[in-house]
Parts: sequence; C-alpha cells; structure tokens
Amino acid sequence: MTTTNKGQHAAAPPKGDVTGAEAIVRFLADHGADLLFGYPGGQVIPLYDAIYKSGIRHVLCRHEQGAAHAADGYARASGRVGVVIATSGPGATNLVTGLANAHMDSVPLVAITGQVPTTSIGTDSFQEADIYGITIPITKYNYLVKDPADLLDVLAEAFHLAASGRPGPVLIDVPKDIQTAEIPYRKPHPPAIPGYSPKPQASADEVAALAEALHRSFRPVIYVGGGAAATGVHKEILKLAEGSDAAVATSLLAKGVFPDAHELSLGLPGMHGAKYANLAINESDLIIGLGVRFDDRVVGDVRRFAPLARIAHVDVDPAEIGKRLSVDLPVTGDLKLVLDLLAKKLRHSKRPEWRSRIAELKEAYPLSVPESAPSGAIKPQALMKAVSDATSGEAVTVTDVGQHQMWAAQLIRSSKPRRFLSSGGLGTMGFGLPAAMGAALSGPGVPTVLLTGDGGFQMNIQELATIRENDVPVKIVVSNNGCLGMVRQWQQFFFGERYSSTVFKFNPDFARIASAYDIPARRVEDPAELEGAVSELLASDGPALIDVAVEKEENVLPMIPAGKGQTDFFGEGS
Repeated sequence: MTTTNKGQHAAAPPKGDVTGAEAIVRFLADHGADLLFGYPGGQVIPLYDAIYKSGIRHVLCRHEQGAAHAADGYARASGRVGVVIATSGPGATNLVTGLANAHMDSVPLVAITGQVPTTSIGTDSFQEADIYGITIPITKYNYLVKDPADLLDVLAEAFHLAASGRPGPVLIDVPKDIQTAEIPYRKPHPPAIPGYSPKPQASADEVAALAEALHRSFRPVIYVGGGAAATGVHKEILKLAEGSDAAVATSLLAKGVFPDAHELSLGLPGMHGAKYANLAINESDLIIGLGVRFDDRVVGDVRRFAPLARIAHVDVDPAEIGKRLSVDLPVTGDLKLVLDLLAKKLRHSKRPEWRSRIAELKEAYPLSVPESAPSGAIKPQALMKAVSDATSGEAVTVTDVGQHQMWAAQLIRSSKPRRFLSSGGLGTMGFGLPAAMGAALSGPGVPTVLLTGDGGFQMNIQELATIRENDVPVKIVVSNNGCLGMVRQWQQFFFGERYSSTVFKFNPDFARIASAYDIPARRVEDPAELEGAVSELLASDGPALIDVAVEKEENVLPMIPAGKGQTDFFGEGS
C-alpha cells in the first residue's frame, strides 16, 4: 500500500496546475462522489475553498459525528462510498464514533481530515491530534499524507480499499501545506496493493463439499449477514432457498435480503429474535452462513449453538471464518462468485417435512402485537406495526438503537435489500437521525422513515437543522417512553429493578422542538389516533415528525440473556 506517513517533512512540492485541495475535489468529481458531508475548520479551509469553486454538492452538518453517520447512511442506502470531511483536532476526533460504527458494520466510507502543516506535526500545535494513530484500530486502512506527489494515488487507493472486498472506512489525513501545494493533476495509477485480494476465489473442492452437504441435509438453514446485503446477492439467495427448501434467517444488517413474508423466512434470530427462528436453528442439521459474523448476540453460548448441525461459513474475509465458533465447511471467497458456482452444482430437492416444521413453529410462537396497555398507553409494538402496514415494506426504514430497534427488526416487514438500515455491531445511539438524512439524500426514490427513541434522538438532534436547511424529506417517528428502555429492561430483569440513571426526570416536547426547526410535528398519545397520525406523516411533503407516547415499562420479548443457549428464553411467554 502507499506509505505516506514516513519522514520528517514534506518533499519539495512538484509544480503543477492545481493545488492539493483542488486535486482532491477534482478526483472526487471524477470518481462520481456526488455528495459530501462535513464541517469546516481552520485546517481544511483550502479544501472548502476548492469545494466552493467546484460546484460539487456539500451538506453542512451541525456536528462531525452527524456528518459521519450521514455519510454512513448514504453508503448503506446507495451502495456507493460515503465521503465525510472534518478539520483537525476536535473535528477529526468527533468522527471517531462514526468511523468505528462503519468499521463494525463493514460500510464503505472515506473520511478526509485536515491536519496542521507537516512542519508543525508533533509540536502540539493548535488543534493538532494524531488522528492517524487514533483511528488505526477502527478503520480498514488510513493515511497521513506527507508528500503532495502521493496525494492522488492515496485517494485512488483509499476509494478502492473502502469499496472492495470486505468494505470499510478509510481515513486520509491531509496537512494544510499539502492542500496548498501545487501539483499536476493526472489520472491516478490503478491501485496495486501487494497481498490484497478483494475477491478471493473459493476452491472448487470447497464449493463441491458445500453442495454435497446441502444435498444430504434434511433441515438446512441459510443464515444471511450484512455481507449479502453489500454484495447484492438477494436473487441468488432466494433461488438457493427455494431450490433446496432451506429456511432463511437474517441478521439485523441483512434484513430485507430475503423477503420477510416468505414462508421460508425465519427473520431475526438471537437475543431478541423470534422464538421460532431460534428453535428452527436449534433443530437444524446444517447452517450455511453467508457473509455473516456469527456474532455473540445471535450465537450466545457457542457450545450450544445449533448442536445438531454442521456449520458452513462463506465469507470474503478469511479472518471471520472460525473466529467465534468451529466451522466444518469453510469457504473463503466472494459471495456472488461462490453462489454462482454453488448454483451450478446444486441438485434441487424438496423437503416438505422441513417446510411443514417451519410453518408449525411459526404458528406456535408468533411475534404478536399486544393489546393496548391497561393505562391506555400506546404499545410500542403497535407503533411498529402501524408503520409497517402504512409503508408496505417499501420505505427505507432507518432505526436508532434500543428497544424500538429490536421491535422494528421483529415487526417491520421488508422485502428488498438496503431498505432497513441500523447500527449493528457498535450499537450506536444517535446513529438514526443523521443516517436517515444521508439515506434520503442518496436518492432511493421511496420514502425514508426514521424510527428512533427519545434517548437516541437527543444525541444528534441538532441535525434537524441540516434536514430543514436541505429540505430532506425524512419522516421521523419518536417512540417516546421517557427512559433508556433497553438498559431499564436489563435493570428490571437482572438488577432487582434498581433503575439507576435510566428514567428521564425531564424530557422536552419533541413536537415543539421540531416546530422550532420549522418541521411540522405533532404529539400522539391516544391509540385511536395512531394509524391516522402515521398516514398523515407519510403523506406530508418534506420532513415531518410525530412524537408517540408509548408504554414505559414494555419489554422486548422474546429474550435470551447474553451468553445463554438458543432455547434459554427469559421473561413472560417464554
């Protein structure tokens, strides 16, 4: 890879026709980066001056973390690389949560940060921070550019790394004197990265073994992860499942890759997954993981996960295979290439007994929507169902993190990839509002609905100004229970109902706050008004908000406590 972080000072800048800042902007335009998110500051003024002269669209967010999440939402919804810009020091460090979030969920981002001039690095100059060193563990790769001659090649390499193989965020730290140096603009050299194989070729023997295992299986389950969403293999997975009568479970990040309404769909497994999904996996004799991490929230006790099953794992990243549990059939390769090869070897077979068993489990343990609370409050599950019914699974639905996220994963019907966006691995509260803004700005052609809680909503609430300023048509649904619901639930179940710092003594009037941002809003407290309020929200032009008062002490069920086995259900109805 290009190394630009060595040496004490920049090399003598080559003379040319553009400044480094202008070269960055021209590269972005040539590369098809049609939308930038960011926040200016002293060490990126040259870059922002180049943006001003270029005409490329830039969205001024109100906080760098919001900008990072907006670029993340843009990338998830569109499949393109998101771009975020920040200045040095606090501007750059404010990106850290967004970069870590994208890294955990394998989202393609390029972050461009300003840095103090190369001659000042290491002197504790004003607003200096070693963002290169800080972000090494939370990026796919990163750079500190110390030679203007390297700048264009670094940009080309960064975009290639971000989008290829297992996607992820890449950071480029550009000192101010590199931005002002004059360089010749040229088409960057095609990235040549020794040892980097973004599309590893699975061996024919591995694929043949997988095909044979599927042929011999009686109760197969395909477990689909975010890698399947990123590679766009939803049609291939549908064909594989229907051709083999394999049930399909989807991780949080893969929701929509396989239609939720399909009779073979198990939906979300794991801690807050459907009981029938966990029971089906527990009874299966073959698990085929496709682009999935087998994370702890799904697997739980690795010794008791799918105890009767052989485990097959297909992933582009060899580091993921065998990381959490033993794998019987490892297949390292690009998911689309592997599925294409598998389709050629697959012997279609029907498994009516397994289909019947899946239907039986679904009927016995449905995900139900409870009646209104005794207090007359709106049940949060009813809110999710109302949104699902009103959107018919066609909207881009973005969640924040918490109880509402899990109810949304359970009850929002989705039938297409890139239509359900959520912070998975990092579980980042505050992700929802800016991510929904970025998703809506990516031009999906369908409504964008944000489902958020009163806790997460307040973490990046300032982005309402960005939404209003750019007239972004995000439909915001606040599930307002007056507490940090997921932590409160754990305190109820496992800490003797000692609600330490999880119940808000004060919450603002979110409808009035939205109105102060010139965003139409209303408060909803009566269950009889819920469906009408959701329909009115979706029918509105531009951004709009409803603040829905929901039952405070409602719990997300089913629930499997952390580290327990797949059948260790906890709480009412278990």
